[in-house]
Amino acid sequence: MSIDTGRDLFSENLNVSRETLGRFDLWNALLRKWSKRINLVAPATLDAFWTRHALDSAQLARLMPDRATRWIDLGSGAGFPGIAIALMRMENHPAHVTLVESNAKKAAFLRACIDETGAPADVLCARSESLPPKPYDVITARALAPLPKLLGLSEAFAGPSTVRLFLKGAEVQKEIEEARKAWVLKYESVPSLTDKTATILKIEEAYRA
Repeated sequence: MSIDTGRDLFSENLNVSRETLGRFDLWNALLRKWSKRINLVAPATLDAFWTRHALDSAQLARLMPDRATRWIDLGSGAGFPGIAIALMRMENHPAHVTLVESNAKKAAFLRACIDETGAPADVLCARSESLPPKPYDVITARALAPLPKLLGLSEAFAGPSTVRLFLKGAEVQKEIEEARKAWVLKYESVPSLTDKTATILKIEEAYRA
């Protein structure tokens, strides 16, 4: 799939404005520029920015109501999905996204993205488990850890109405079974727009058994 086709597919699936699309263009350009110096994503996936990364991440923005304004993204890396969510919601349903990234170089990249695109976000250069407890409306994570560990990492940021949105691959059912040995879960499995073997876990309740 060419980059142009991926960009069109992104726009068609999410019905984004020209301005939003332009901000994603800026992010894409920064990703390519910085990737020459630091490892942000697998080099082979740079040309798949629009589908492999942008669409996969941005699809989360539509899964939460407008009142969900305080988001935290754990292990943000190059901004997937945190930057994508901030950009998707900044025009009509603004939300502030806190990006947690322990790698200083990646954290610097995230700050550059925020400055360039105007994304309503901030960066905490720290490990998730070192941060003080604070509830958010939504917790997100992509390719960070297996579900049992993710539930533990996200526990400090969950309140009574917090929803967790975790992007998961083909092993999701095995991860759920393993998590249920220690956690009681209320969740919905949402099919991914980008991969028929992938799933978005929308967890509305999670507490230790």
